Amino acid sequence: MTIVFASHNEKKASEIRSVLPQGITLLTLADLNYHQEIPEDEPTIEGNSAFKAQWIFKEFGMPCFADDTGLEVDALDGAPGVHSARYASIQRSDEANMDKLLSELGPGMHREAQFKTVITYCYAQKQVQFTGIVRGKISEDKRGDQGFGYDPIFIADDAHLTFAQMTLEQKNNYSHRARAMKQFLSFLTDLA
Repeated sequence: MTIVFASHNEKKASEIRSVLPQGITLLTLADLNYHQEIPEDEPTIEGNSAFKAQWIFKEFGMPCFADDTGLEVDALDGAPGVHSARYASIQRSDEANMDKLLSELGPGMHREAQFKTVITYCYAQKQVQFTGIVRGKISEDKRGDQGFGYDPIFIADDAHLTFAQMTLEQKNNYSHRARAMKQFLSFLTDLA
């Protein structure tokens, strides 16, 4: 089975490939020579995920999925949330986003947060969504050099390391994306 991942993010694609069973071939937008940026203007993580999957399904007519992920910090009323990728500016910058978030969480503020990933799968004129959530907290400083996004400042509940300090295998034991992928893969198995 071949499925298109509606993303230009090779780091996400790597994470996803690490949990795919044999028999599923993952194509990215780069594999399809599609370099256009897909709009992410929806007001929710669910909406962005659905829009991206529908956009690529209409473009190529192949089974495809998209994900959208947000870091939701309790003390910031769920921010950055749907704006996580461009929290500090319209330009995507992991460092600037983390710096802004850390500066907004002053001393003594609660640091509880969650990562939320929503995967939308489009196939045969149908659509289904899967959600993965991991609770945790924001560290006081950046730690580690693995992963991407907010990984250097997020510590999952029951973990002692940030996502950026973990190997990919360790991260997949906690990860929001791995949790959503597990549901998605179970769905694909049931479809087969």
